[in-house]
Amino acid sequence: MARFRTWVGIAVAGALGVTLAGCSSTGGKRAEDARNVAAAQGRAVVNTPRWTFAMITHSGDGDTFWDIVQSGAKQAARKDNINFLYSHDDEAQQQAQLVDAAVDKKVDGIIVTLAKPDALKAAVARAEKAGIPVITVNSGSEESKAFGALAHIGQDETIAGQAVGDELNGRGRKKALCVLHEQGNVGHEQRCAGVAKNFDGEVENLYVNGTNMPDVQSSIEAKLQADRSIDAVVTLGAPYADTAVKAKTDAGSTAEVDTFDLNAKVAAELKDGTLGFAVDQQPYLQGYQAVDLLWLYKYNGDVLGGGQPVLTGPQIITKDQATALAKYTERGTR
Repeated sequence: MARFRTWVGIAVAGALGVTLAGCSSTGGKRAEDARNVAAAQGRAVVNTPRWTFAMITHSGDGDTFWDIVQSGAKQAARKDNINFLYSHDDEAQQQAQLVDAAVDKKVDGIIVTLAKPDALKAAVARAEKAGIPVITVNSGSEESKAFGALAHIGQDETIAGQAVGDELNGRGRKKALCVLHEQGNVGHEQRCAGVAKNFDGEVENLYVNGTNMPDVQSSIEAKLQADRSIDAVVTLGAPYADTAVKAKTDAGSTAEVDTFDLNAKVAAELKDGTLGFAVDQQPYLQGYQAVDLLWLYKYNGDVLGGGQPVLTGPQIITKDQATALAKYTERGTR
């Protein structure tokens, strides 16, 4: 009879990892190799029930950041024998309705983002009343515990912003433009506030319509043309970094463009010096750990974090680090 043991190790400063190993009548090493092969081929490596987990995020259409989150979640779901359901809506009330729909389906676990927490509070409470465990991910770290979630997985947005402020200081910047692409997102406000807290220079917030890239580009371009003292542009998502670069070029500005989040395009532009630095919160890890922690809770009653967020970032990525991470960004896992 096969026996399974699960070891979970967490390093808050940089990476969280989960490794399944065990032994069987055929020998520990051979059993482990067999499980690794099964995982690589998309088959489950556990014999627990076929639970259903739903992830509901505040993503808008076409946001590649969430493709990376999903990639991690789906990999963990294959490993853990989970039926994984994903839905999203950038309108908070619609997102809450998607949570309600998952409750009505009687899923076994819910993963949800709290970018606009007030709109999600009642839906999360309904899930918990129905006995469905909830893990929050990416946004809403301050509200997660109060809402009764098992754990929150992501980066502390204020700390991430402070890290950007420190990096800008080290680069000798004097005035930064912080570009917010989703009004009402508490995490975005926290990022820019964190930048302002630690940055010795001046920070100006610019609100743009993130669903309209031409509008984003023209708004940044106009601001750079009007204020030549801006020497740094900070975007809050990887898809907006390249748009900011185009705006900078058209405006004839010499400002450095930096960004939150990482993808293949950002890695390439870090390598060639088009971008100064990026702040990585490891979205693949957020998706992977959210599914895996729900599985651990269902299987073994495990809860991680001790009431505090399980941090996946921030990590400052510069030209040197981007070169090493390029192969991971190209496959869509960083």
